[in-house]
Amino acid sequence: MSRESVNILQGTLDVLILRCLVDEPKHGYAISRWVHERTDGTLQIEDAPLYKALRRLEHRRCLSAQWGMSESNRRARYYRLTAEGRRRLRVEELAWHRYVSAIAQVLKP
Repeated sequence: MSRESVNILQGTLDVLILRCLVDEPKHGYAISRWVHERTDGTLQIEDAPLYKALRRLEHRRCLSAQWGMSESNRRARYYRLTAEGRRRLRVEELAWHRYVSAIAQVLKP
């Protein structure tokens, strides 16, 4: 498989962000870096869509946010998964597993 970056399908960014925040709060750059590293460089999130998604998820009460200091000693907004975010992640994970399974069935020889 090619090691080139691929575009993130519409609708996947929210679930990637929610999954990233399961273990601990992170700021935007750390979320982007986590996705890039977790996918061995295949997925890369552009800044504008990332911050738009973070605002959308915060508005939907899936995330809460507060200011803190980053690893580089800069002020950063840290995002934390809420109870609603955990519920939404469970729903989205089930939907994605069904979707991937259906695509795999179509791609079988």
